[in-house]
Amino acid sequence: MSKPERSWVVFHPFKAKKAYQISKEALITTDSIANTNTIGNDINGGQLDAFKHSFWMARSAQYIGKSAALGLGKAHEKGNYLSYKKRQLEDGILPDKPASDMDLFNNEVGAELGKKYKTASKSTLINYLLDAILDGKLKMLKKDAAGNFLDCQGQILSIEALKGNWENNKCLIPTHKL
Repeated sequence: MSKPERSWVVFHPFKAKKAYQISKEALITTDSIANTNTIGNDINGGQLDAFKHSFWMARSAQYIGKSAALGLGKAHEKGNYLSYKKRQLEDGILPDKPASDMDLFNNEVGAELGKKYKTASKSTLINYLLDAILDGKLKMLKKDAAGNFLDCQGQILSIEALKGNWENNKCLIPTHKL
C-alpha cells in the first residue's frame, strides 16, 4: 500500500476494512474475467485493465460511497506516481501519466455505475461493465497486435521513448477499438 493509500485509510478508518475486501474481490474477479477471454487478458492498458479499475470503483461506490471510492482511486494513482519516481513497477511495468489518466477515467465511470446501481448484484455490475467496455464507454491504451504501445497516429513507441518518462505519447482510445 502506497503512502497516499495509507493516508486515505487513516482518514477513512471505518471504510478501510471494506475497501480492502473490495480490492481483493476486484483482483479475483478480474482474474476470472481474464480466464473467460471475453475482453482479452491485457492487464496493462487493455480492456481487462479498464474492467479492473471500473469494477473496483463500482463495488467500492456501492459499499463506501462514490466520493470515498474516488478518493481511494485518486490516492492509488498518487501512489503510482510515487512508484514511478522510485522506479517501482506496477503489474510488471513502470507507471506513467497516460496509464494513470486511463485509470482515473475508468474509476469515474465505475464509481458512477456503482452509485447508480447501488443494490445491483456483483454479476449484474460485471455485465453492465462488460457492456460499457464493448460499447467503448471506458478508455484503454492504444497497442498493436504484438502489444507494442502506439501513439495516436498508430506509430510504435520505442522502449527508449517510454523508459523513465512519466509523460509520453501513449494514446488513450475507447475500449471498443481493438
